[in-house]
Amino acid sequence: MEFAITFKGFVEPNRAKYLVRQAEEAGFTYCWFYDSHILWRESFVAMAMCIEHTTKMRFGPCVTNPNTRDWSLAASLFGSLAKQSNGRFDIGLGRGDSAVRVMGLKPAPLARLEEFAHVVRKLVKGEEAQYGECPEPVKFPWASGYELPIWVAAYGPKALSSAGRVGDGLILQIAEPTITKWLTDQAIKAGKAEGRDMSNYKVMSAAPALTGSVADAIEKVKWFPAMVGNHVADIVEKYGSDTDEVPESLTSYIKNRKGYDYSKHGQSDNAYLDFITEDVIKSFCVLGSPEEHIKKLNELKASGVTQFNIYLDSGDEEKVIADYGEKIIPAFTK
Repeated sequence: MEFAITFKGFVEPNRAKYLVRQAEEAGFTYCWFYDSHILWRESFVAMAMCIEHTTKMRFGPCVTNPNTRDWSLAASLFGSLAKQSNGRFDIGLGRGDSAVRVMGLKPAPLARLEEFAHVVRKLVKGEEAQYGECPEPVKFPWASGYELPIWVAAYGPKALSSAGRVGDGLILQIAEPTITKWLTDQAIKAGKAEGRDMSNYKVMSAAPALTGSVADAIEKVKWFPAMVGNHVADIVEKYGSDTDEVPESLTSYIKNRKGYDYSKHGQSDNAYLDFITEDVIKSFCVLGSPEEHIKKLNELKASGVTQFNIYLDSGDEEKVIADYGEKIIPAFTK
């Protein structure tokens, strides 16, 4: 299993430099950034900075979307960072959540997400591509054949199908093994139906992780199931609450959800957290002693997860990295 960290754009630059160096030395192999340019500072600037302070760690947005940037600009950004990092760059891709909703805009349709994936792959590689917003074909004369890895974020049936058909990996914002297995199986099934070889397909479980007292951690990570609830609410709106298209364990917990404040996205002072119970928090996150982390991570690994990605913004960041480096990551690299 691989290990990763994710920053929001409010981490101070000097601290980000320190944390990525600490994480790389501890055995983390990926560093991801939220891509929500209004709520937080522009993430790709921070990635470029952190790339210069590491030698092995891979970087990317978790997640970008097809609507924020012109596609040639996005592809040029991805290809430039891939070159600058000596090939240490992936992207996570979704329909668009806080990056677009905070402006009152809607997420991209899945067909647009899939087209974006195909176009930016071609452009980053150096091939010619044409897309809807641009009447003439585009080709980068400086591109050098880089194969851009694309991870697709998904929960619902159609999004999981897209992830399996066009993604190199799947991003799941949840650390509940039963749910991750169900969602992973759907994406892999769709990829196989498309005739793809899914033997090296990657699956990320992204969630907060804190080592130490579970009771102390509860309030610090309560924001996370509420954030997941946004996506689940979209699924329930589309498919209903009694559908067999999605696990009941994923949809039932939002029954008493009353709304969401996108200006407080991913924060514990969001006004709409009352529906979150302690059991849901414990289920969706990874909390407790290092031994409890190892136990749950092994369950996630058995469910098909290949990377555990810590949302590193709930406090005690240096301690979490140190505990993982000293006590947890070694249990998966022996």
